[in-house]
Amino acid sequence: MLQQIDAPHPYYYREMYLPQLTTGPSAAAWLPDSQSLVYSMAGSLWRQKLNSDVAEQLTFGPGYDYQPDCSSDGRWIVYVSYYKDAMELWSLDLQSGQAKQLTRGGAVNVEPRFSPDGMRIVFVSTAFNGRFHIFVGRFASGELSNLQRLTGETRSPLPRYYYSQFDHEISPVWSPDGTEVIFVSNRGHIYGTGGFWRMKAEPTAEARELHYEETTWKARPDLSPDGKRIVYSSYLGQAWNQLWMMPSDGGDRFPVSYGDFDNTNPRWSPDGKLIAFISNRDGNTSLWVQQIPGGAQTQVVPKQKRYKKPMGAVVITVLDLGGSPTAARVSVTGEDGRAYAPDAAWMHADDSFDRTRHFFEAHYFHSPGKSELAVPAGRVGIEVMKGFEHRLESRTLEVLPNQKADVIIRLEPMEKPRSPSSRWVSGDVHVHMNYGGSYRSTPKHLIDQAAAEDLSIAENLIVNKEQRIPDIAYFRTTPDPASTSVNLLLHSQEFHTSYWGHLGLLNLTRNLILPDYAGYPNTPAASLVPTNADVADLGHQQQALVGYVHPFDVTPDPSKDESLTNELPVDVALDKVDYIEVLGFSDHKSTADIWYRLLNLGFHLPAAAGTDAMANFASLRGPVGLNRVYADVPSGPLDITPWLRSLKAGRTFVTNGPLLGFTLDRHQGGDAIKLPAGEHQLKFTAWLRSMAPLDHLEVVCNGRVARPLSLREGRASADVSGTLPISQSGWCLLRAWSDKAEDPIFDAYPYATTSPIYIAVAGAPSHPKKDAEYFIAWIDRLISSTQANKDWNTPAEKDSVLKKLRSARVVYAQLAK
Repeated sequence: MLQQIDAPHPYYYREMYLPQLTTGPSAAAWLPDSQSLVYSMAGSLWRQKLNSDVAEQLTFGPGYDYQPDCSSDGRWIVYVSYYKDAMELWSLDLQSGQAKQLTRGGAVNVEPRFSPDGMRIVFVSTAFNGRFHIFVGRFASGELSNLQRLTGETRSPLPRYYYSQFDHEISPVWSPDGTEVIFVSNRGHIYGTGGFWRMKAEPTAEARELHYEETTWKARPDLSPDGKRIVYSSYLGQAWNQLWMMPSDGGDRFPVSYGDFDNTNPRWSPDGKLIAFISNRDGNTSLWVQQIPGGAQTQVVPKQKRYKKPMGAVVITVLDLGGSPTAARVSVTGEDGRAYAPDAAWMHADDSFDRTRHFFEAHYFHSPGKSELAVPAGRVGIEVMKGFEHRLESRTLEVLPNQKADVIIRLEPMEKPRSPSSRWVSGDVHVHMNYGGSYRSTPKHLIDQAAAEDLSIAENLIVNKEQRIPDIAYFRTTPDPASTSVNLLLHSQEFHTSYWGHLGLLNLTRNLILPDYAGYPNTPAASLVPTNADVADLGHQQQALVGYVHPFDVTPDPSKDESLTNELPVDVALDKVDYIEVLGFSDHKSTADIWYRLLNLGFHLPAAAGTDAMANFASLRGPVGLNRVYADVPSGPLDITPWLRSLKAGRTFVTNGPLLGFTLDRHQGGDAIKLPAGEHQLKFTAWLRSMAPLDHLEVVCNGRVARPLSLREGRASADVSGTLPISQSGWCLLRAWSDKAEDPIFDAYPYATTSPIYIAVAGAPSHPKKDAEYFIAWIDRLISSTQANKDWNTPAEKDSVLKKLRSARVVYAQLAK
């Protein structure tokens, strides 16, 4: 993440607003002749004529270059360059080819636009308090001076969740006479990035709102050369962004492009006859122009590329143990430190990395087994990975100019214990196929991603992104037809109330539960009904499994937390919860702390794992299957039914890399051991195989480390057996983790745990009073906030919620005795 930005939910603005590395074009600007474009592609700027298929490279690092704009005289390009931990503005002199850095403050500076006379540049920067505001500066001879902030900073009293409490201003564009700017702001609004505002291009000038609709970072309005019309990107009333148009001084709007894909980043040609834009209609990003009026669309395709530096090519073939090509995740880095991928591949970047160790995110693409790509001549590094059951393979080679190098990489499986009658099948119970990202995914593409990650089952959780539900058309109650014999895709649901906590609803048998959220202020879904308990009942009526997803970033403290509304302990007490994402888009140890407390009180709660991967993002927090759950199922064909049965039974372990297994008295996760009163010595076995070094391997019983276990040299494997003294009821499990991040695991730190084995010792129950009192205090907070809430549709709704909360409180009060 970029620490210069002080705004919540960075994974949204990082993907949807800040520029991303894609092999296809990502933003374009016109040259004055209206016949040539400059655009960003694969981290460089390129120039191409409309009537030509030749693209000329204009920049070549050291960073990644994006978002060009051209001066009206055609001499200068201003653009964004991402290097190390900053996005700075640069200028490029097209006459000399010389580039100069314009900003140097280490902030995030984006969306630069030349004024019509070419003497000023307006742009968005986080230089003031780390929030997005509009700045303007004087431009002359390739230098930027006299920087001024145009927009003020206002803290909004509105109850925003996905956006900052401080209003932002983004996407500025000049009026044709250079006296005003139009921009996007969420002033006065709760949802989305806001509507369109207009103001004089002077500091502290008053702005007026032209139009409001819910936008999500990608509206990017552009004014027609005559100043009469605004073209912008909108998803109004649909699941995908298309080009819309409205009067520049406010008024009604209508779409000018259509399709079940995104058209974004529109730019009007100087002669007013064409609009250039970026489309993901074929999955990857591509550059198009549309006639206005007329509607004819033409793709701008760079079939030939003229590079600034000597290039070669590399052909990478990945083979399985039997010598057949196999899909895998591939990362290729040139001698310049930049990432490379085949022209048609989707480039992805992991956003969880240590900037003290790497200048850039780890970039990768998914290969079907054989891939060819252009790379700079010189030393090239290659890493290949296929899930957690194969070893990471690394190669370094020298690529000569105008030569092709062939590399064959054979994947080596990890040796691990196996059962003759069952097998461990991996699944990610929290994936989003499409969620507003740069690409347009399909079931086939998601299956290909899963195959490359060696993930057997992917649960695509259909969910809203603001007003839209991108994947709603794909809902079905059986595996998607794109599924194969080794990779299953299911379309399930995430219920998205940010008040009570998010729920996963796996394998509904009839319909989605709509609306799929509650507790959204200033909407018809403002009421806190349905609660998650209500939703769980609706899901169970359709035989779905119901689980809590990405629960906790920190351990809740009922006595200190400013807000505490998560319903998990209530629903566990009321027997509504089938699983919990112990491993997910949250802090694993904080989540485990709450999980252990619930287990201590005698609740049976299986461990699951979900990445919350937005599979069509260019910038991810890890690929599909980064966090996965392995379920022990009978040997035989891949089938979702026994897998879900094993998940509910707790015959699982969850991991972001380490593989592990645990038995106690010959029982495994989910089993219950019944013992007579007294002290017992139970035999255990534990094994571990990991692609990354670990710091801890531990048997945990009743929330405490019962036995630390030794790791072999290299800290990546273990095979241990021994005995555990057991004298009271409770549970035991095996966990492995590290104190810090470790390559090649794209997570905050490696972590894995089995589900618990439950133990009942006659006459020796284990119901720690302090854990029951902790949840009583938690529920008291819920009761208090429920009583204070005023968004009920009827008094009966409020009464029904209070009744549920008090019923759960009674359960914990009994356990506290």
